[in-house]
Formats: sequence, C-alpha cells, structure tokens
Amino acid sequence: MSKNKTAGYKGPYGYQKRREGDGEWDFNWCDVGWLRENFDHSYMEEHVRICHFRNHYELTRKNLMVKNLKRYRKTLEREAGRIEASKCDFFPRTFELPSEYHLFVEEFKRSPGSTWIMKPVARSQGKGIFLFQKLKDIMDWKKDGSRSEEQRDETQVESYVAQRYVENPYLISGRKFDLRVYVLVTSYIPLKAWLYRDGFARFSSTRFSLTSIDDQYVHLTNVAVQKTAPDYDPEKGCKWQMQQLRRYLTARHGTETIEALFKDVDNIFVRSLQSVQKVIINDKHCFELYGYDILLDQDLKPWLIEVNASPSLTASSQEDYEMKCCLLEDTLHIVDMEGRLTGREKRVGGYDLMWNDGPVYREDVNLETLGSACFTANTHLGCVNDRKKQLRQLLKPFPGKKRI
Repeated sequence: MSKNKTAGYKGPYGYQKRREGDGEWDFNWCDVGWLRENFDHSYMEEHVRICHFRNHYELTRKNLMVKNLKRYRKTLEREAGRIEASKCDFFPRTFELPSEYHLFVEEFKRSPGSTWIMKPVARSQGKGIFLFQKLKDIMDWKKDGSRSEEQRDETQVESYVAQRYVENPYLISGRKFDLRVYVLVTSYIPLKAWLYRDGFARFSSTRFSLTSIDDQYVHLTNVAVQKTAPDYDPEKGCKWQMQQLRRYLTARHGTETIEALFKDVDNIFVRSLQSVQKVIINDKHCFELYGYDILLDQDLKPWLIEVNASPSLTASSQEDYEMKCCLLEDTLHIVDMEGRLTGREKRVGGYDLMWNDGPVYREDVNLETLGSACFTANTHLGCVNDRKKQLRQLLKPFPGKKRI
C-alpha cells in the first residue's frame, strides 16, 4: 500500500479508499457509468482495485450475452461435437431487434400462438419489458422507415431482444419466481471464479397465468416491479433465501434430483463465463461481482435469463440486509487489499472457488470413489453458510493485533 496516509469514505456506490493529499484512490466500487467515463483516463498503481472489467458488457448486455453464447456453442459443436455443444442449451431462443427482425419472424411463424418477451438491451429493473403473442404488437421495431425523417434525426431506435418466453415456469403456491445468484470473477486469464453460497428466489405477487400477459406483477419477478404492487407487504417482501428454496425443492423432489439441478446451474455459470473469456479485456486491477438471474421450468431445467454487472445491493428486509452485507464483506476478503490470503484457498467466507483455470473439486473426497471419474464440484449454493467460523480459521490477525 502507499506510504501516504489513507482515508476511507462512503461513496454513492460503496466503499472507496483515497490517499489524502493527492486525491488518488486505492479501491473503487463504482457504477458502470463512472467506468465508461474514467477508466481509460485513469492511471492505476499496482495495488489498485476496481469492481468492473473494462468491457463487462460483453456478458451483461442482453444482446451481447446471447451473441457470445451462440458463438461459443457453435465453436464447441465444431471442435467437440454436438453433445458438448448441447451443454450450452440453457438460454431461450433470442433475437436482437430491429437488426434480426426477419430471422425472428421466421422463428415466430414456426410456433404460432407462442408467447415472447421483449426487453431493452441496456435497461434494468424490469423497465421497458412486455410480453406479446402477435407480430403487430412489435411493428415499431420492425423498421426505422415507419418514422418521419425528423423523428429519425432526433432519436435512435432503441435495441431490444425478443426472447421466447418460458411458458411453463416452476411454480410455488401458484407463483412464478427466479433465482438471483452471485458469482465473483477475479481473473479471466486464467479464468478464476467464485460462487456465493447465499442468494435468493424472487417471487411474483400474483398467481401465474398466460391469460393476462399484460400484467407485469404476474410475469416480472424484479423487486423494483413487485414492490409497486397494490398488495405488496414490505414486512414480508417477495423473497426466499436460497437455503429455504433448496430445502423446499429437496423435500418435494429428493436429494439426488436437486443435486443434479444445482449441477446444471453450475454449468450455466462456467459456460457463460467461458463464452466471453476471449473477448473480455483482462486486467489485474479488475474484478466483477455478477448477479445471475436463473429461471426454473416445470421439468426443473434451469434457464439463464440475464447477467447483471451491478446487482442491486439495496435490502428489502433485515434478512436481506444481513445477507448482502456479508456478501460485500466476503467479496472484499477475496479482493484482499491487505494481502492476507495465500492464493491457494478454496473457500473464503461464503464464497467457494468454483473454477481456477479448470474445475475445482471438494476436498472431502469419498475414499470409495478414488480412482474413478467421480468428482464433486466445489460448489455449495443454497447449503449451510458458516462463514464466520470459516473466516476465524482462515484469516490470521495482522502482526501485533489480536484476532477478532
């Protein structure tokens, strides 16, 4: 660290450390807007860390995420065969509009009466999203030619993705939900990714039905949308913690089935990161905390909906507040500004090392399976998170200081 005296302060997007006198910073938890405006113009010393990769949008913009996944799947099919490529079949059929309008129409006509969902590629919190079942509902995105010359000069057509809607979501008490899961990437070359044990399921406030495709409270699980519902109860919220969801699913379907489900979810994380590994600009100063949105269908197949670069850290309940505080604390432990880790850890707090230039396996290997190809991934999503106990064992106190 710099010899200059450091001062910590709370910024609008998190904690930053700034050296007094020269106005420079050591750690910056910024939003993507700051990154876009300042990254290329900022000199960063060896120890400096920032919470985004320069072109994070390759995974976090809806259209680019699908573009990279499609390209990656084609590469796998060419180099490893169809069976390996099929492991990337976890995202719905998706087209970018208006540029892929004609391709979309061809697909739409193959399954008349099906439901599709339109999403702006660069907006969040459910803004601008709507469902449709007829082509006339999206004619505004077909061509720019329908607008006057003056309108075309004033504004650019906003890009959307048209995505096949998952019409058979897994329901609990008749309500749709999706999963918010946190993945921390500290390097793309080599790829090093951590999976957080905690997360939550976000529920809609209204029972699911395809007869009311205009009702956002039925189909959009975003908290920003659900908290505006007339019957929303801020005390109860609309979330389950991941442990609660895993217990519920295990009780209904059995341990083996749910273990397989969560293994499929792990596959989504790894494959999606691999799909952008060659295009992300790797930088030793950067790390990224992604918020993955996963939807389950009735067959317990997980679908990747989107990946968020700045997942909301606003708490909707005391339980949510405590979980997100622990998430941030453990993220900072892994970023390790103080140099307290060895670099060989497989677990830090609530994080488990999922990928380190290859799959990472658990240490508690069953002796009966040694010598076979049966290895268990080092992931524990929705399992017990005894992070405080683990951190006490892991983190050694600074010289001259007592362990807390």
